[in-house]
Amino acid sequence: MLTPAFDLSQEPDFLTITIRVPYARVSEFDVYFEGSDFKFYAKPYFLRLTLPGRIVENGSEQGSYDADKGASEIPEEVVDDEDFDWEIEQTPYEEVSESALNPQCHYGFGNLRSGVFQRLQDELSDVVDIKDPDFTPAVERRQKRLATELAKFDPDHYLADFFEDEAVEQILQYNPWWTDVYSKMTAFVEKSQEQEHHAALVSLSEEEKYQLRKFVNKSYLLDKRACRQVYYSLIDILLAYCYETRVTEGEKNVESAWNIRKLSPTLCWFETWTNVHDLLVSFGRRVLCYPLYRHFKLVMKAYRDTIKILQLGKSAVLKCLLDIHKIFQENDPAYILNDLYISDYCVWIQKVKSKKLAALAEALKEVSLTKAQLGLELEELEAAALLVQEEETALKAAHSVSGQQILPSSSEASDSEDSDSTVSSGNEDSDSDSEQDDLKDSPSETVGSLQGPFLEESSALLIVDGEVCGNTAIQESDVGQGKPLASSRPLGPSGPLIEELGEQLKSTVQVSEPKGTTAANHGMQERDSHQTPNH
Repeated sequence: MLTPAFDLSQEPDFLTITIRVPYARVSEFDVYFEGSDFKFYAKPYFLRLTLPGRIVENGSEQGSYDADKGASEIPEEVVDDEDFDWEIEQTPYEEVSESALNPQCHYGFGNLRSGVFQRLQDELSDVVDIKDPDFTPAVERRQKRLATELAKFDPDHYLADFFEDEAVEQILQYNPWWTDVYSKMTAFVEKSQEQEHHAALVSLSEEEKYQLRKFVNKSYLLDKRACRQVYYSLIDILLAYCYETRVTEGEKNVESAWNIRKLSPTLCWFETWTNVHDLLVSFGRRVLCYPLYRHFKLVMKAYRDTIKILQLGKSAVLKCLLDIHKIFQENDPAYILNDLYISDYCVWIQKVKSKKLAALAEALKEVSLTKAQLGLELEELEAAALLVQEEETALKAAHSVSGQQILPSSSEASDSEDSDSTVSSGNEDSDSDSEQDDLKDSPSETVGSLQGPFLEESSALLIVDGEVCGNTAIQESDVGQGKPLASSRPLGPSGPLIEELGEQLKSTVQVSEPKGTTAANHGMQERDSHQTPNH
């Protein structure tokens, strides 16, 4: 808490207490007096007095407020706050002359203020990003701002909004109030070829007119440099306002004050400008570092909206400034920015010539902005992300193709395994099929004998050295080498039926052999084909 400067004066009938509370929110203050106690509170100021005599309440109490001097004569309200610590320790306030401050450390409208934050730093640290503005020159402010923006930039957040931009596209489709007015102005100018009366298209509401009546009429003595900085800072503030109005679609919320002051380096870093391009670059960087929606399209949309507002003239600009003033006034502690900037802008803009604003709009239109100029390596970041996306797409496609090929290859492998594991079985199948075909015309007795018990025990017949043997697992290598088969055995003594059957099978059964025995098998087949089976 800060103890404000105050004066006491007494007349025969009245005690007057004059309290100086610059930059205080006088719309919300507490006054308590009873007996010899007097207490006053207006954030961030607190004053407690113990008077030598009692205060008489007779209904004649009154108060007034001087906005220019920041002095308040105590009104008649009586407020009792039991939870407040009225006994806080106080130290008298001593004015610090501006000569004791760094002459470069000025801020506010036209750089006309200094020394404000020396006493209010603790209270207003949430309003501005700069620390100790009363002792930080303009060059150092910019260096610290740029470093803070680089540290704040989040590539993941930016890429998320870059690839998933459905919400951003919806925001871009919103038409704020100035869009329709601008369209009407364009049609009016094309029809009448006059630009002097289009300001009548913008009208103020009764609430906005009431706001204007609260301002004190002032005259500002600005040199050429300060005047240029005032115009440039106006663009910076309007850019932030246009972004805020678009992303909230005209519905203000608790974050509106934060968005405006955070996106405007003028308001949160007390930045000053020497050209339009620098302020546009700064605005673009902050849009991609701080708010919820971080997309370059929103930067350019706010840029075009600001041009339209400036072309509509000072009535449109004043309407925007009044809206900003209302947003800040309802937010604690952003109201201090009204005292430093917005209130003065609302008074000053009414005396500005429309031609100056039109020239400012043209200067803004001539400026171009690219992603590379923001100094955040956005193009390289997007290229790398797109490359990764393409690789992931190709990898998914490859997995899909390989997944489709797994089943055919598996079946082929299974077929191959079946073929390898049943070489002799394949031989027996072919032999059996051939045998069945040749025996279709044989007598039924012979067919019945082929389906006898010896076929139940063996799945194939093999003729080895003129004998018929049963075989359950014929190995191709054994057949090719003519080795006796471990699982093959003679089918018992050779009877008439067996001998006859052996002679018959010699001509009907063909045994498949490896490639090495192809010639031998071919010779056997030729020999067998000339034999006439005995029946």
